[in-house]
Amino acid sequence: MSRLNGKVALVFGASPHIAGTCAHSFAKQGARLAVCDYSAEVAQRATELLTDKGYEAIALPGDPTIENEAARIVSGTIDHYGRLDIMFNQVGNQYRHTVMDFNLHDWNRQIAGYLTGGMLTTKHTARAMVAAGNGGSIIHIISDAGHQGEPGNSGYSAAKAGLLNYSRAAAMELAEFDIRVNTISPTFMDHLFWQYPAKMLNPRIRGPHNMSADDFLQGIPLKRFCNAVDIANAAVFLASDESSFITATDIPLDGGARSKYWPWQPGKHSGLDTPRVLEELQPHQFGDPTNEIKIDY
Repeated sequence: MSRLNGKVALVFGASPHIAGTCAHSFAKQGARLAVCDYSAEVAQRATELLTDKGYEAIALPGDPTIENEAARIVSGTIDHYGRLDIMFNQVGNQYRHTVMDFNLHDWNRQIAGYLTGGMLTTKHTARAMVAAGNGGSIIHIISDAGHQGEPGNSGYSAAKAGLLNYSRAAAMELAEFDIRVNTISPTFMDHLFWQYPAKMLNPRIRGPHNMSADDFLQGIPLKRFCNAVDIANAAVFLASDESSFITATDIPLDGGARSKYWPWQPGKHSGLDTPRVLEELQPHQFGDPTNEIKIDY
């Protein structure tokens, strides 16, 4: 089944985790891809993975937090494919500091990445979609931290909350052009265990204002961490015509955590903990299992 046949998708972000997996899933469903990343090497790696599998993809490296770069990347997609139907955004870098120790440099970079990057990618994508007159789907990645106050992560919480409400406002303005703007909010991701093994492999390590991986797992009713394929499945739905009457909506990928009664800790009742989950966890990149990553859990 090809749910995105004939569509062109521009993906901002090309890591083998969230954005790369979404790009791969869009391609599997028939979309042609333009892949952007700050790093030309990362964008090229993702593009080669897609073209090696027989999909149509081009690399458009650049920094979408800079106005002329965002405009160039969007116009490059239009110049190559003649249209743009889907924009997926995962721009930004996270900086963890306490409220009293946050430095302005990291604060500004975080806001510029998530919030300004989200605005510029939306602005130039929307202009292109309006000019074409075919409507389209814009998708931003948020986080549970954008809905709640995460200690030790105030800048990220602020930036993601800002992008969440920006997306809602953009959805209202762009509805008349049949452009839908939606968001996806994942909770703790399993790829953090091989992306940052020194921090994550001991589930009991925490700072004075940070939660451990086990704290997250204990509160998730579905008893596992979110993974990139979960996000890709939601993104394909939002990119497809199946969601043609959905806009200004956030999809929570938290295994039920946001809706549970707050004192209930499912893991404590089931005996589940992170070491047990890690025993069965298969590293994956671009949505496929990989043996390139060897981690002694």
